[in-house]
Amino acid sequence: MSFRDDSEDGRDVRKPFLHTGSWYRMGSRTGSSMLGSSQVIRDSSISVVACVLIVALGPIQFGFTNGYSSPTQSAIIKELGLTVSEYSVFGSLSNVGAMIGAVASGQMAEYIGRKGSLMIAAIPNIIGWLAISFANDVSFLYMGRLLEGFGVGIISYTVPVYIAEIAPENLRGSLGSVNQLSVTIGTMVAYLLGLFVGWRILAILGILPCTILIPGLFFIPESPRWLAKMGMTEDFEASLQVLRGFDTDISIEVNEIKRSVASTTRRTTIRFAELKKRRYWFPLMVGIGLLMLQQLGGINGVIFYSATIFETAGIKSGNIATFGVGFIQVIATALTTWLVDKTGRRLLLIVSTSGITLSLLLVALSFFLKDVVSTESSLYSIMGILSVVGVVTLVITFSLGMGPIPWIIMSEILPVSIKGLAGSIATLSNWFSAWLVTMTANLLLDWNSGGTFTIYMLVSAFTILFVSLWVPETKGRTLEEIQRSFR
Repeated sequence: MSFRDDSEDGRDVRKPFLHTGSWYRMGSRTGSSMLGSSQVIRDSSISVVACVLIVALGPIQFGFTNGYSSPTQSAIIKELGLTVSEYSVFGSLSNVGAMIGAVASGQMAEYIGRKGSLMIAAIPNIIGWLAISFANDVSFLYMGRLLEGFGVGIISYTVPVYIAEIAPENLRGSLGSVNQLSVTIGTMVAYLLGLFVGWRILAILGILPCTILIPGLFFIPESPRWLAKMGMTEDFEASLQVLRGFDTDISIEVNEIKRSVASTTRRTTIRFAELKKRRYWFPLMVGIGLLMLQQLGGINGVIFYSATIFETAGIKSGNIATFGVGFIQVIATALTTWLVDKTGRRLLLIVSTSGITLSLLLVALSFFLKDVVSTESSLYSIMGILSVVGVVTLVITFSLGMGPIPWIIMSEILPVSIKGLAGSIATLSNWFSAWLVTMTANLLLDWNSGGTFTIYMLVSAFTILFVSLWVPETKGRTLEEIQRSFR
């Protein structure tokens, strides 16, 4: 696979799909910002945060897609006459679309840039929501869900990579966590709006994040590391300058990125046999492993069908309880954005996976005991409460580590020379696992609720071992240092 297409003088002849524009090149040369008169934009963290907030609209769309299934299940089944199996297919088709998007995401982000990929991802999302809102049968529902998923599959890879590539190393973990925080916000908003509007109106509202994202992309710079890899030296330095502030000396970071790019582009093709080298297979194994285990612990089953789970536990107002869980998830993920650059990625992952395992054990036991006690006994009600406590604790502990950190680590550890292919594989593995869980969750819960959570608990227990043995700590290291450590 070739990642570059050089002209004779060594400079790449391609231009970004969304050209980075001249406003910040002028600003970086003259010291005057074209973003506005406010001097605050010169501060490096403010500039980077502004870019992150714009691309975070993509993960908000991602989360809205995840959350849409829960509050709308009863209404869609009733109005369109669907069976539980047909609705399970509808819920899981976003994952199928995301798998297709994941296959394309890495190479797309390599060839047309991070911004161009996000632009392309926004369009099928908009079309997909429109298809769902006007659906009169399952065909439009399925088509819309597939299109949404395709866009989300691209977003789920591109946004964490873009954030990792623009963020300074001391903020990379916190800013990277904004990706998952935005997902949880999107999910919570879907839960909240689902309490007040019908499923068709809710689908129309799902268009908003991407319709704002599209114009926003024209006001942020392209990833400087991608520009450097493409040989666009002038654009690369200008992009980095606006991200770090026009008064900041970027010469050290420029030289480090140039050295890294030069070392990975001396030969333009990576042969399949070379993936056997530790510098390639180890980070790929860690990335794939984390992103698969993130989903196989059952979190998507809980999020997609949380209202049904609460009703099974005996709570009549399942949708309101689901919104409460979504709100708690946002708070817990926000806490992670503060912790991740202080405690490190690895410690948070171990704490998170241990909490998930204990939470799943509590939920499994409560459902098993509910099956053997009388529905009239006080113990039955207590078990219902314990199952809800377990689900809430599961969401909190997931948000503290296993939610945001696998995406952060994936974007940090993959070598530049195979990032497109490896990123696609890792993202595809995540979405395949999510599809598997989403497709089977409703059916497993109908089979045996306690048994379902026991399966998820065993996967989570294995995740503790995986993190302890193989996941490296990336806190406080530049992307170039992390990737050199695997050689």
